[in-house]
Amino acid sequence: MTSRPRLLFLITEDWYFWSHRLSIARSARDAGFNVIIATRGHRHKERIVKEGFKLFPLKLERRSRNIFKELFSALQIIKIYREIRPTIVYHVALKPILYGSLAAWLCGIPAVVNVFAGLGLIFVGQGQKASFFKRILALAYRITFSLKNTIGVFQNPENLEMFVDMGIIKTEKAVLIRGSGVDTSHFIHLPETSGIPTIVLASRMLYEKGVSEFVNAARQLRRNGMNCRALLVGKPDSENPTSIPEEILRSWHSEGIVEWLKYREDMPEILSKSHIVVLPTTYGEGVPKILIEAASCGRAIVATDVPGCREIVRNNENGFLVPPKDLKSLTASLKILIKDPNLRAKMGARGREIVEAEFSEKIVVKQTMEVYERLLSQKRDRC
Repeated sequence: MTSRPRLLFLITEDWYFWSHRLSIARSARDAGFNVIIATRGHRHKERIVKEGFKLFPLKLERRSRNIFKELFSALQIIKIYREIRPTIVYHVALKPILYGSLAAWLCGIPAVVNVFAGLGLIFVGQGQKASFFKRILALAYRITFSLKNTIGVFQNPENLEMFVDMGIIKTEKAVLIRGSGVDTSHFIHLPETSGIPTIVLASRMLYEKGVSEFVNAARQLRRNGMNCRALLVGKPDSENPTSIPEEILRSWHSEGIVEWLKYREDMPEILSKSHIVVLPTTYGEGVPKILIEAASCGRAIVATDVPGCREIVRNNENGFLVPPKDLKSLTASLKILIKDPNLRAKMGARGREIVEAEFSEKIVVKQTMEVYERLLSQKRDRC
């Protein structure tokens, strides 16, 4: 009798695993995998354990540049890989991909899946410093993908094509899986509530997510006499250099232009009471999950015309795409939707259709399981 294949998720934050990868882990478990999670344990630690997954707490920090901390983290990952001997390792984001791939190579792990949930700040940054780090990181990734039995998963075609064009990864090793999916039975399409139109921006509170642009747009709408509510949902991220300080968020809230609701887990409830969802991001997105959730709930969307956002937002179909950092276009698009409930309803219905056809959780899980099966098949062929 053959033992169950072991699938290890290496993800920096437990909240990110819970919100973006839980459905994949559950499906893998139901398919016969022994699922292990290596992550920093915070508020979701007990939930992960209750799911029946073995949890290895990590010390890995996203923002740390301390060479001794980084060395300790790398050694900790190597130790976990040697103890578990996973059949497949599933790495998400920068440090897990680099450190995890090194550990996989040293420990002889048969198969590696490296998942890019967007490219973050380094690949979209400008200037000499950003260019230098981009070249260094590109070299590190190139080495990573030169290893055998390694597959790269990208959430939008622009990111995939960039890596192929830069010679980082070969086409046959690259897979496109658009986003993390959404449970359409949980994020359901409900009619709008009556009352003042409510606009929601839900994300980590980062400048690069376009939060200040939204606040300025809300101010402009107020000056133009538009009657609407503007909500910020999310909290700062102390490990991101573009995090917005709490005192600034509180000052915006006190000003009365926007309402800051901080971190919330009841997003279906928030979206059901919203009328418009906005994300004027310039961050290196994969496919923003909040936009998929908003479309699933039948809400019109306004987002920037950048990779990732343009995957889920079809301009003039289920929302509007606006140029990055263009306050005039952002404000004008929001104004149109505030004034036209029929257009919002039409765009919302189209958004729901797009999610059901292309972005549902079932689709993402199926595509990911196909990657696992491809790697297991290659392993069997070698044996």
